[in-house]
Amino acid sequence: MARLIDRLRRLRQSDDLITAQVRAVLVESLYASPQSLIIGALTSGTIATVVAAASGDMWLSVCAVLIGLVGLFRIVDAARLHRAARGDDGAATASVRRQEASYRLAALTYSGLLGALGLCSLIRTDDGVLQLLSVTTAIGYAAGIAGRNAGRPWIALAQLCCASLPLALGLLVTLEPLKMVLAVVILLFVVAMMDITLQTYDAILGAVIASNEKALLAEHNASMARRDDLTGLANRTAFHEQFAARLARLVPGQGRLALLWLDLDRFKEVNDSVGHLAGNALLAAVAERVQRRFGDTSVVARLGGDEFAMVCPIAHRSDAVEIGRIVLALVRQPVAFDAHRLRTSVSVGVAVAPEDGTDADILLRNADLALYRAKESGRGQLMFYEPVMDEKVERRRQLAAELDGALERGEFHLLFQPIYDLAGERVTACETLLRWTSRRHGAVSPAEFIPIAEDNGQIVAIGNWVIHQACRVATAWPADVTVAVNLSPVQLRATHLPAVVISALDASGLAAERLSLEVTESVLLEDVDASLAALGALNRIRVQTTLDDFGTGYSSLSYLTRFPFQTLKIDRSFVADLDHSPASVAIVQTVVDLAAKLGMRTVAEGVETQAQLDQLRRTRCDAVQGFLLARPMPADMVAAMFAGTC
Repeated sequence: MARLIDRLRRLRQSDDLITAQVRAVLVESLYASPQSLIIGALTSGTIATVVAAASGDMWLSVCAVLIGLVGLFRIVDAARLHRAARGDDGAATASVRRQEASYRLAALTYSGLLGALGLCSLIRTDDGVLQLLSVTTAIGYAAGIAGRNAGRPWIALAQLCCASLPLALGLLVTLEPLKMVLAVVILLFVVAMMDITLQTYDAILGAVIASNEKALLAEHNASMARRDDLTGLANRTAFHEQFAARLARLVPGQGRLALLWLDLDRFKEVNDSVGHLAGNALLAAVAERVQRRFGDTSVVARLGGDEFAMVCPIAHRSDAVEIGRIVLALVRQPVAFDAHRLRTSVSVGVAVAPEDGTDADILLRNADLALYRAKESGRGQLMFYEPVMDEKVERRRQLAAELDGALERGEFHLLFQPIYDLAGERVTACETLLRWTSRRHGAVSPAEFIPIAEDNGQIVAIGNWVIHQACRVATAWPADVTVAVNLSPVQLRATHLPAVVISALDASGLAAERLSLEVTESVLLEDVDASLAALGALNRIRVQTTLDDFGTGYSSLSYLTRFPFQTLKIDRSFVADLDHSPASVAIVQTVVDLAAKLGMRTVAEGVETQAQLDQLRRTRCDAVQGFLLARPMPADMVAAMFAGTC
C-alpha cells in the first residue's frame, strides 16, 4: 500500500513535467475510440433503465435518467472532438486543456452515477437480479475504464473510485457477512486496478515520449536539412520551396513579389588575402543584417558561396528599388574581424512577379540575368531584369566557357604602346596591353573578357603570365626603357604577388627598376590597408608603381600622401578636352605641378591630336602616350623601332 501511495505521489510530479506535445497526445487518447464509449453508454443506459423500470424506485429512475443524459452528452462530445482532432491537429493541440476538462467532468459524473445506481439498488431493493445487474455494470465499467483511460491516470483512478466505492459502501451497510466479504473484495479490486492503471500509464507514457522525441528529431533533421549551417538562413532547397509557395498564393492584380539575387563583389579576394575564417565572418554578418531588417516579412536565404536571395512582397516596382537601396547600404558597412575591417559591396539582380514570370525557376533565371548585368555595370549596383539581357548574358557565359583553358591553348598575346618623354622626345617606356583571340569568337575586347576573368578567378594566372612575358620582352629593349604592366585588384591583394614579380625578374634578367606596375584609384578604394601593404612590398624590391587614371576616383589627393607611387597617369578624359576646355587645362596643369612638388613623374594618356600634345608641352607634363604618337604594336615591331628600322 505504501508503494502505491508513493507511486501516486510521483505520478503528480511527473504529470506536471510532461511537455505540452506529450500531454496533447495523452488527452487525444481519451477520444481515440469513440465506438467503445458509445457502446458502453448505450449498454449502461439500457441496464439502468431496465433496473429502474423493474424496481419502480424513484431514486433508481432518477439515476437512470441522468445516466442517459450524461451518456448522450459524452457520445456527442466524443464524436465532435474526435472529428476535430482528425481534421486539424493544430486545433486539437491548442484546445488540449479544454478537452481534458470537458472529458473529466463528464467521465466522473457518469462513473459516479453508475456507482450511485449500484448503491441505490443495494439499499433500496431486495431483488438480487437487479442488484446483480447494477453492481456488475458498475464493476465492469470500472475495470474497462482503468485500461481505456490509463493515458490520463488521474481521470481513470477517479472514475474507478467513483464507480466502485459506492458499491462497497452499499454492501457494508447491509451488515450481511457475505456482502461484507464482497465489499472487501471490491476494495481489493480497486487497489489492484489502481496498480494496473499506473503500470499501463508508465508504458503508454514511455511510448508516447519516445515517439514524440523521434518526431522532434525528425523535425529537427528536416529543419537542419533546409538551413544553411554558417548563417542560419534558409538554404537553396528551403528557399525554392518557400518561393514557390508564395508564388502559388499570389493573387493576380493584387500585389507583387520581388525576387532579389545578391552576390558579394570580389568576395574571393577576402578569402585569398585575409583567410576563409574572415570570409565566413563576413558572410555571417551580411546574413544577420539582412535577416534582421527583412526577415519578418520576407524570405531570406543563402544559395551557396557568397550568393544570397530574398523574396519580398511589394505593392509597386519602386518598393523593390527601396529594398535594394537598403541592402546595398547594409552590405557596405564594414565588418570587424580580428585586427581587420572587412569591406565588400553587393551586386543585386531583381525580377518581379508576375511581370517577369510566374514560375520560380524562370524568375530565378531572370534575376540571375539581372545580376550579371549589375556586375558588368561596375558592381555595387541594382539592376532589374529586361528581356534584352538574355542575349548579352548568353554571350558572357559563352566567353566564360571559352576563357577556361585559353591560356593553356596560347590564345593570349601582348601588344605594347610606346610612352614618349616630352623633354627628350624619345620612347622611355612601353605599356603592356593584353589581347585575346578566341578560337570560337575571334578577337575579344579586354573590356569584355577581363571582368569575366576577374569574376572566375582566372585573372591571377593570366596576370602572372603577362608579368613574365612583359619582363622577357623588355630585356631586348634599351637599358633605360621601362615596361609597364596593369594589375587587377585580385593580383594586387594576392599575398604571393611579390614572389611572382621576383620570379619574373629572375627568369628574364630584367632589372627591377625597369618594371612599372600600374593600379587604378578604384582598386585602392576597396581595401586601403591591403593595397598600401602590397604597394610597399613592391617598392621594397625596387619595382616602380604608377597610379593610373588619376583624378577619376574619390580621394585622389589623400592617395598621394599615403601610397608610394613614382608616376601619375592623367586620365584620358581630361586630355580629350585640352584643346577646347580651359577647366581641363587648369586641372592638368595643377596635377603636373603637384606631382612635380611630390617628386613624381606625370604621363598623359589618350593623346590623339596635335593640339592636345602642344597643350601638354605647355603644362610641362613629363611623358605622353596615344594614337597620335604610336598605336599598340607587337613585340617584334617594338624591337624594330628601337633598332631604328621602323
